[in-house]
Parts: sequence; C-alpha cells; structure tokens
Amino acid sequence: MKGKVIIFSAPSGAGKTTIVKHLLSAFPELEFSVSACSRPMRKGETNGVDYYFISIEEFKQKIANKEFAEYEEVYKDNFYGTLKSEIERIWKKGKHIIFDMDVMGGLNLRMQFGDNALAIFVMPPSVDHLEQRLKSRETETAESIARRIGKAEQEIIKANLFDKIILNDTLEHALEEAEKIVFDFLHKK
Repeated sequence: MKGKVIIFSAPSGAGKTTIVKHLLSAFPELEFSVSACSRPMRKGETNGVDYYFISIEEFKQKIANKEFAEYEEVYKDNFYGTLKSEIERIWKKGKHIIFDMDVMGGLNLRMQFGDNALAIFVMPPSVDHLEQRLKSRETETAESIARRIGKAEQEIIKANLFDKIILNDTLEHALEEAEKIVFDFLHKK
C-alpha cells in the first residue's frame, strides 16, 4: 500500500515539531517518520523515537547503498535523512506518513511523491522571534544559534516553493490551520 505523505518544514525553532506532535494526536491514521541523523543525541532524546542516531561512517555507507529516500548534509558532518525502510514500514501498517524535516529535505521529498504529497512550510512571525525561541530552549550555543539564524534566512526565501504556508504567530491559530489543511488533504479523493 502506498499512502499519502505530509511534510512539515521550517527553520529551526519555528514550531513545526509542536504542530506535528499535535497532528499525530488528532489523526490516528498518521504515523511519524523517524529520520536518521549523524549528530549526537541531545538530552531527553531517544534513539528510534526522535531520530535513528547513527555514526557518520554508517550514514555514509547507507548513502552508498542507496538506502535513503532523501538525505542532506545540513551542517559539516551533520547528516539527516529519510530511510526508505522507514517509509515502507509505515505504509505496510496502512498509515499515512507525517514528516518533520528541514526545508531542503522537505522539498526533495515533495518532488518524489508528487500528488501523494503535501508540503507545508511553518513560517515564524519574524527572524527576531525565531532567535528568541532558540535562545529560550537553552540547548544551543551562541555560535549554533547564529548558524541556525543564518540558515533560517535562506530557508524563508524558499517558503513559496511549498504547497501551503502556515504563519505560526499564535500556536492555537497555527494548530487549527494545520488541522484543516491536513484533514482536507487526507480526505481528498
């Protein structure tokens, strides 16, 4: 069975993970696609739940074996990707897939799945607001925040390449809008 795919992309700190978690509780027919990454596990993360944490060498071997539907070196030696086996695992269960991923990965997946895909960009109210969210996490260094903000400015330029844009100015509004968009897509014939 080939199901539908819903892709949420946004700059880091824009709220896409919060929206995706909400949608998973609202739509039992959705299942989260766990991405693979080569970065170290952060406090509170679980392997196989938040990401499949694999070494840089193992990641590169999986690339060579063509095991990824898409992948990207987001930062130097910091790879993220979607394993083909993860997509098949979810579809075998008869579920639709929801992705939470960076902008380039989202656009790459969107192209692969055509009409079976919906790509949604979560827009922060402003870059300054995004910077404040990243600082409030207290998980980032000043250097990593600066790097993420620089990347965010480049990602926001690509927002118009997505099927839908949700402005996350207030979380309640963003969640309502996301629910409506996803409901309409899942029930479209």
